[in-house]
Amino acid sequence: MSETPHQPQSGPGSFDDHHPPAQNLLDDCVHCGFCLPTCPTYVVTGEEMESPRGRIYLMDLAAKGEIPLDDAFSSRIDSCLGCLACTTACPSGVQYDKLIEAVRPQIERNVPRQPLDQLFRTLIFKLFPYPARLRLAALGGIAYQKLGIRALLHRLGIIQRLPARLQTLEALLPPVTLRNLFRHTPAFAAATTTAPARLRVGLLAGCAQRVFFGDVNAATIRVLAAEGCDVYIPQDRQCCGALSMHAGQEDDGLARARGTIDMFERYDLDVVVANVAGCGSTLKEYGDLLADDPDYQERAAAFSARVRDISELLAELTPLAERHPLPLRVAYHDACHLSNAQRIRSQPRQVLRAIPGLEVADIAEAEICCGSAGIYNLVQPEKAEELGRRKAANLHDAHPDAIATANAGCLLQIRRYIDQGVPLVHPVQLIDAAIRGVNPFPTVVDDAG
Repeated sequence: MSETPHQPQSGPGSFDDHHPPAQNLLDDCVHCGFCLPTCPTYVVTGEEMESPRGRIYLMDLAAKGEIPLDDAFSSRIDSCLGCLACTTACPSGVQYDKLIEAVRPQIERNVPRQPLDQLFRTLIFKLFPYPARLRLAALGGIAYQKLGIRALLHRLGIIQRLPARLQTLEALLPPVTLRNLFRHTPAFAAATTTAPARLRVGLLAGCAQRVFFGDVNAATIRVLAAEGCDVYIPQDRQCCGALSMHAGQEDDGLARARGTIDMFERYDLDVVVANVAGCGSTLKEYGDLLADDPDYQERAAAFSARVRDISELLAELTPLAERHPLPLRVAYHDACHLSNAQRIRSQPRQVLRAIPGLEVADIAEAEICCGSAGIYNLVQPEKAEELGRRKAANLHDAHPDAIATANAGCLLQIRRYIDQGVPLVHPVQLIDAAIRGVNPFPTVVDDAG
């Protein structure tokens, strides 16, 4: 389908005519302030324009043409993590998610970025949605660490002299091994407990997920098969578009959404499972995102209706596989796009607490984002670092044996600031260990049952 060129604004407002923020949604905000304690940027800066109601006020002024779309406006929108904690706190039901999703593409189309900023963002989107490129970069990262180059540069103080964005990129290097980097993901895994299978499930392997967290995908496949599901894993290197959509790269995100729908339509599936919160959130929005596309609107709506987060699906299914004891105290971190965008909070805790001996510890300020937020920790490194340290402190205060969270970005962000002796895992890895009766953390637990 060919793209329709976006038209400049023909009315008095500052937004162009392609899906500007709806005035009725802007008018829903009564500026009560209930969002303020849940907004990470407001908590960090205390500035009104760094809060949801402040940003909505700016959007309203721009919609009326009273302020332009310029660097001052875009800086306030860019500083929003898109964590959507405000949507769960708002008593008026303000749909801030729809507002920020409408405004970000407006900025990308209408506000030129500084050359270095544009170059950095371009490099991100030329790398992260492409697993083959990520794998090549990861090989360089392994060499950088194993050959002692990283230690030398830190010892000489060279890293500390780099721009904050490059320091963050270096600090977020995942501890990936060659074995995991080239882990083979099967195209199909048969149900191991029932015949015929109770469900035909498609798994989104992801981009960074398949490269850096192949062990999470492997655990997801084993758990689904043990729970009586036939699992189909497309081998396409197809990004779902979540990273692009969350950053306002609308055309690229929609093209990737169409490709993802095409990819899964090759299979006759009952459910499509995501094990990354940000990806799952976007998959569930395809019906809205492609509502204007006559070739995809019905297909997108049907696709989104089949999407489940792995914890959501496991909570829906009656367990078939026995869970062996795991005597662990696990601090659970709510990934924002799971708890706020998908409103999935109880299910991960439910499936973890079904493991004998496992205690789930909630943490203080659970609603405050860890600072990962897609590419946020790369493009807004100072605020992201403050939020990351704050989250790590709250996790430490829970005195956990392990930390669990359901998003790849959160795992990388928290790992940067947490005590290296505390393991970080996806919840499905604990479920997998309990089903197989293996010890997930030999240095933490002497006996996993």
